[in-house]
Amino acid sequence: MAPLDDTQGIWKSGRGKGRKTPKGRQVEAPALREVRALLADEMPLRRDRLIEYLHVIQDARGHISAAHLAALADLMRLAQAEVYEVATFYAHFDVVKEGETPPPALTIRVCDSLSCELAGAQQLKAALEEGLDPAEVRVLRAPCMGRCDTAPVLEIGHNHIDRATPEKVSAAIAAGDTHAHVPAYQNYDAYVAGGGYEALRSLRDGARTPEEVQDAVLAAGLRGMGGAGFPSGRKWSFVRAEAGPRYLAVNGDEGEPGTFKDRWFLELEPHTFLEGMLVAAWAVEAETVFLYMRDEYPAVLHILRTEIAALEAAGIVAPGYIDLRRGAGAYICGEESAMIESIEGKRGIPRHRPPYVAQVGIFDRPTLVHNIETLHWICRIVREGPQVFSDHGTNGRTGLRSYSVSGRVKEPGVKMLPAGSTIRDLIEASGGMLDGHDFYAYQPGGPSSGLLPASMDDIPLDFDTLQPHGSFIGSAAVVVLGHTDRARDAALNMLRFFEDESCGQCTPCRVGCGKAVKLMERETWDTDLLTDLCETMVDASICGLGQAAPNPILLTMKHFGDEIGGGGAEPPKAGYGTKA
Repeated sequence: MAPLDDTQGIWKSGRGKGRKTPKGRQVEAPALREVRALLADEMPLRRDRLIEYLHVIQDARGHISAAHLAALADLMRLAQAEVYEVATFYAHFDVVKEGETPPPALTIRVCDSLSCELAGAQQLKAALEEGLDPAEVRVLRAPCMGRCDTAPVLEIGHNHIDRATPEKVSAAIAAGDTHAHVPAYQNYDAYVAGGGYEALRSLRDGARTPEEVQDAVLAAGLRGMGGAGFPSGRKWSFVRAEAGPRYLAVNGDEGEPGTFKDRWFLELEPHTFLEGMLVAAWAVEAETVFLYMRDEYPAVLHILRTEIAALEAAGIVAPGYIDLRRGAGAYICGEESAMIESIEGKRGIPRHRPPYVAQVGIFDRPTLVHNIETLHWICRIVREGPQVFSDHGTNGRTGLRSYSVSGRVKEPGVKMLPAGSTIRDLIEASGGMLDGHDFYAYQPGGPSSGLLPASMDDIPLDFDTLQPHGSFIGSAAVVVLGHTDRARDAALNMLRFFEDESCGQCTPCRVGCGKAVKLMERETWDTDLLTDLCETMVDASICGLGQAAPNPILLTMKHFGDEIGGGGAEPPKAGYGTKA
């Protein structure tokens, strides 16, 4: 028998070469030690916090290497493929494979959504690419950052530069100014001094029952301000009817281009929202509150971390009761079931429904979902009575709406006006049209709502009023176009966004958005083919993204036929504009 070879550890006469390790990618000891050190405060690791752990590695190293992905998978006892598919789903994780060069230490993301596009985002991006060393600074396009009122906008590191210019960028780089700037806001002490959390305490002490509070919310006429418009209080009884444990999920993923109202609330008075959130959690006896906030709002994330810590220190909530989760750059996670998947540490893939999240939500438990503005109003209704909301409205509508207005107006920003205000009211509240621009068209509720011509300027902008015209209010993200703009260019901008942000789960959306972009890039649109494509997307897409993505195409064909080389085309009648 041949002697052992001490180097190889096999019998030299053996037929195989033998191996020292199991098959597959190996876990490297240095990477394992580094990841374990980075996550020392998180031990023991939880499957649902995978995205949070990926953020820790990304923040520390500026990218996530294959070795670190393998180490994280080993520590979490997950398949490496599972960790990889989550990391590569989200735009804010830079996954670097073996042999690839990591990105530069500094990244600039230039917003190219509609408002920034109108303000010269493409020219800004080109100037930065020409003037900066790509080995030192990476320049990327990025979807809406929720700062449309100060377009064009870019993010350098985590510092947002409003009304950006190459000169402002150079100054920020020279000063090392790459961190979020936290605005002045009403903190816990100031809020409590004005009577904050007294309403919550009274409810916890038994002053009113959940049913009585729900009736007050319904009497106010409050509907979900995230876009769906479902009566807010009615959700509570659905969730309470299910056996516990129950959860509350707060949708802070304000990713619809043109929308920035939630950021406005949170950067001014976050505790009005936080108290409303805790009222809703009390109403359904939520075991935990999961607060999902988009990563594009670093200043808001800082505010929330600070003020949640203040609530814990004051004994208003137990430590860990509010579980703040950080998104990672995925528009689809604004869809409630995709958000729940992300909270569970997975790819943000929308679920098939039924079952609905009120019955089967986070960890398959009943889950109440609200957005930021809705919870702001719940607090005020509980504190001040239903009339604080219901006493407002115009054109037969009820309540107040926070319209995010941007584009060709003199004073863009959040305009809180009576529900049912028209585009003319919003333009007037925004200081009128910019000098040199005549009103031409408008987006009434984000890209999903499409475009309407200036001639349709008397429609009340609220729930249910726009559907007869093939549109809807959505998140009330209003972008105003002037006579020098083309509707077809705006529509193409919207479809490129949808193409980029489609999760790819269903073929009608994944393929449909890409095909639509190619057809819309032609000088003359094939309206028959586009109409067929839109009908398929509306009828067969799983979630609201694919169902509503055709709206910009169909409304442009209907109202701006002279721009596309053909006549107007009637939109599909069944289900059009209603599924999102």
